Parts: sequence; C-alpha cells; structure tokens
Amino acid sequence: METRPYVSWELIGDFMRKAFCAAGVPAEDAAVCAEILMESDRRGIESHGVNRFKPIYIDRIRAGILSPVTEFEIVRETPTTAVVDGHNGMGMVVASRCMKMAIEKAKKYGMGMVAARNSTHFGIAGYYATMASSENMIGLCGTNARPSIAPTFGVENMLGTNPLTFALPTDEPFPFVIDCATSITQRGKIEYFAREGKPTPAGMVIGRDGSALTDSDYILTALTTGEAALAPLGGIGDELAGYKGYGYATLVEILSAALQAGSYLKMLTGIGENGEKKPYPLGHFFLAVDTEAFMGAESFKKTAGNILRELRASQKAPGQSRIFTAGEKEYEVWQERRDKGVPVGEAVQKELISVRDMYSLDFRFPFE
Repeated sequence: METRPYVSWELIGDFMRKAFCAAGVPAEDAAVCAEILMESDRRGIESHGVNRFKPIYIDRIRAGILSPVTEFEIVRETPTTAVVDGHNGMGMVVASRCMKMAIEKAKKYGMGMVAARNSTHFGIAGYYATMASSENMIGLCGTNARPSIAPTFGVENMLGTNPLTFALPTDEPFPFVIDCATSITQRGKIEYFAREGKPTPAGMVIGRDGSALTDSDYILTALTTGEAALAPLGGIGDELAGYKGYGYATLVEILSAALQAGSYLKMLTGIGENGEKKPYPLGHFFLAVDTEAFMGAESFKKTAGNILRELRASQKAPGQSRIFTAGEKEYEVWQERRDKGVPVGEAVQKELISVRDMYSLDFRFPFE
C-alpha cells in the first residue's frame, strides 16, 4: 500500500514549469520538460520522474554543464533522415523535436530517422517511442549515456545503460512499449535505492575485483570513479547470456555516435582532464515507421493486439495469476494515479522545497 503523500499533477506540473523558467529555460521548453518528467511517474517509472528534476536538471543548469536555452541545429538533412546538434541544451527538448521530425518524414515517405549529437539526459526513452505509436507508427529510439556497464568478461565501466526502446500501436487502450536499459539495472534505479535508503540487490553491480556490490550510496560514487560497473542484461559472463546485453548495449552505443559523428564511451564521463565537471554530450537516434505504408494501420493494430491477447491468455506458471505484456503494467499504474497525482518520498520532498526556496516561488506542497 502506498504510504507516501501524493502531489496533484496540476500542482507538480505548474511548479516544475515555473522552476525551470526560473532556471532560465524558455516557457515552451519548460512545459515540454515538465510533461516528460510527469509522464515517467504516470507510468510508474520513478527512476526517471520527478525525483530527477533537481539533481539531473536544475543542479546541472546551475553547475553550468547543461544549457537551459536549447539551440536546435539541423546539421544535415535528406527527405527521410536528419542529423541534429543539440549544443548541450535540454535533452528532452532536443529529443521531442527529433522524434517530431522523424514522424513528419514518415508521414510523407513511410519512414523517417533522425540522429542527435551533443544532447543531454532526455528522461524516459519510451516517451519518444510512444510519440510515434500514438500516430499509428512504430517508434524506435535509443541513447548512449555516461559509462556504467562493463563488457562481458570485463570489470571496467565502458558503456552507458543505453536503452533500446520500441513502441508499437495496438487495438487495445495502450501500445506495446518495451523501454529498458541494456544493463541489469540503470543508474537511476540505484539513485532511487539510495534515496530510499535501500541496498542494491546483489548481482547488479560488480567491483574492480569482481565482487558484488550492494551499498547504493557507495555504488553511485564508485560508478563515477570507475571502481564499480553495472552488469549487462543477462548477468556476469556468458553462463546467463550476459553477452546479449553487452551486444545490444554496444549496438546502441554505435548508433548513438556513428550516425552523427558524436561522442562515445569514455568521452561521456562528464569529468574534464583536471577533474572539473563538464557537459555529457550524449547521442540519440529516433526512427518512425508508418504502419499504413504496409498493410494498413488498422490491420497492424489488430494483429498486434491479437498476439498480445494470446500471450496473456496462455498457460500460467504455478502460483501465478496473470501474464503481462509490455506496456500493460505502466497503463495500469496510470489508471491508479490518474486522479491521485504523483507519490513523493521524503528525499524528493526536501528537494522540491529547496528548489522552491532557492527561486522564491510561491508554492506550498500538501506534505508540508
């Protein structure tokens, strides 16, 4: 049962928009950023929601490593593709505009793909993929990130958590959305464990000596210093097929850098030669495929829905009452939170109050 206090969507959205503006983000862009953070919490993906508002965005703007004003430069463009430079602006603004471009191209030519360089953290990748699925298109996106994953048979953090995300339209009330890191877990989840005072489950993180690490606060520091690394999806070594997660993480790294001649691997540490903080010049890619260009959108959605329904109706394991398909749990979280708002833990409460007071904003939260 949820014990954290809820903050209404209207209140938290209004607060974040005004706080972003106070930090120098233009009003239209502030609205985009706030919406994407709230969408993460609507789906129950709290590792990328409101709890990242201050440390990932406000704090980085104040540190001078994230530009509040986004310069969106089209470097190269064809009828079906484009390369964009975000100039270290707001990643959510860069990404949403890139996917809009991909969708517009797909409406004309059946497919559209846009790659971005010198962008920054853009929240949940699933938001951009579902921008396409809501237009009856297949949406695909990915991004690299600061080094966190060790390659199979290695212990050094080299690859980012690098999500490879798909969203497919269906004839159900929600799309099929697979949005997950190519590591066993992601840094945001460990940040969540640390905020809640919880240990990281053994097996998710390895130290330089190959041992499992569980101290969440230490892990966050060790990931930055290189003394710890996340295991790839599948696990350590090849016994549990960790090479699959390693391979997919590498795929995303290449697509996030090679298409746009961008940064990769250790170029994304966010630490300069003298130990100073510097921007994380991330790369993203976005693909939209119009299902109407094949056998028609309605045909695609019906077949996709039939597949998902047959999967959910298949024989269940002993003791299990239900089989889920990707995107279903997130949809149900939204149904539960629609009228309640976002639950906010004590650590995030303090952060919201500190941002409010820092910018002298006229807000009072229900948890005060």
